[in-house]
Amino acid sequence: MANANQLVTDLFKSNGIIIPEHRMKLFDRFLQEEQNLAILHQLKKNQDQLMANWKTEDRIAEIVQQPIRIPNATVGKHYAAPFDFEQYGWNDLIAFRIEGLETLGLNYSAENNQLTGVPTQSGDLKFSVHFKVEGQPEEAPFHQKDVLLIINPDPKTLWQNLESDKNDPYWKEDDVTLFSPIGDRHLLVSSKRGRSHATVGSFREDDFAFKELPNGWNVVVVADGAGSAKLARKGSALACAGVVNYFLDPAAVESMAEFDNLVQQHASQTGADTQKNLNRFVYNTLGKAAFQVHKQLESFAKAQEVTLKDLSSTLIFTLFKKYDVGYALLSFGVGDCPIAVLNKDVTEVTLMNWIDVGEFGGGTRFITMPEIFQNEKFATRFGFKLIDNFSYLFMMSDGIYDPKFVVEANLPSIAKWQEFLADLNGQNEGKAAVDLSTTNPDLAAQLSKWMDFWSPGNHDDRSLAIVF
Repeated sequence: MANANQLVTDLFKSNGIIIPEHRMKLFDRFLQEEQNLAILHQLKKNQDQLMANWKTEDRIAEIVQQPIRIPNATVGKHYAAPFDFEQYGWNDLIAFRIEGLETLGLNYSAENNQLTGVPTQSGDLKFSVHFKVEGQPEEAPFHQKDVLLIINPDPKTLWQNLESDKNDPYWKEDDVTLFSPIGDRHLLVSSKRGRSHATVGSFREDDFAFKELPNGWNVVVVADGAGSAKLARKGSALACAGVVNYFLDPAAVESMAEFDNLVQQHASQTGADTQKNLNRFVYNTLGKAAFQVHKQLESFAKAQEVTLKDLSSTLIFTLFKKYDVGYALLSFGVGDCPIAVLNKDVTEVTLMNWIDVGEFGGGTRFITMPEIFQNEKFATRFGFKLIDNFSYLFMMSDGIYDPKFVVEANLPSIAKWQEFLADLNGQNEGKAAVDLSTTNPDLAAQLSKWMDFWSPGNHDDRSLAIVF
């Protein structure tokens, strides 16, 4: 009764009616009259309903305005993110439906409380949750809550592929992939312009060359022109051609005959002398080749009135020949391009060079640097191995090494090379596979496609040579 008395008192007061003290008994009797009690009951019921309606409307507004943050998605990349009503405190929803996900390539699983799918478009996009809360009648309309989902574009689509200037005097093909017999083996090699160059229409700085030599030797060369050097594309091309031309020279062909005798001596006896003689031969012969390349680059720079630094390029090359006792492999390297040989059953890896990276390597070095030939480490840039057989000889620029091996410490790991072979075989995000079979008619095309693999932050030129 007290509550009813206060309710009517407040109602009268809001309408300008003040009950004086001497009318209070009359007011009490007034409230006890049957017809007024009925009105009072209805008034209380309406008041309760009004408050309930307000709480419902307030709850609806709270849900509509509630900030919901869900992880960003990326076009073309599988997406899975929680979308949990209980986590958002939406336990009082009595009905709902979600609209707009299908157009984004997504769907909602109530069982797993997840948004999943593969987004098909990018942007700051929205989908909507249509809902009813407790307290709403069954026939009440659904209310709409919009949820923002940021879908990033596929980063691959942000890169342009602009043609390089074919009128440039030092222009060369942006992408080259070849498959060729070489000696008693085969060579699969590809060199592709990196996305960072393609997007601005600049040139491929990497290069390669190979040749079967008249004396049974075979040479494979890979060079990586420095991106900061304005004529690096020419420097790498000159370096590769210079190595091949050196070993084609009749004097070099004749001098290599000495190696045949040294190998036979080495195979028939043990001792430090034969090993020393072999090492001396490798040092003298390959050292002359490397130095001649350096001098050719120096002469070209002088003739074109550019600096030698403008032609900066790394350089690696390998010569191999089959003997009765196995394969002889000779190597040279300057820069950050590795050379590796895998044994026949792919259980061991032999590194044929060390690479100029990191604190102890002192950073990348180039064949254009005169100090390379004066440094006390110059003799360690050469390699010689005599092995029974091998499955693969790999040579690559850092455009392959960086994304696939990441750090120098991974190069001696046969597990990483087995992983690399699996990658070539199709175990990669793009499912690009290279069937390393000499009878595969699509071999070059397969490697060319594989070379386009996506690796965030790794958009340099890529060169890979495989002898198998």
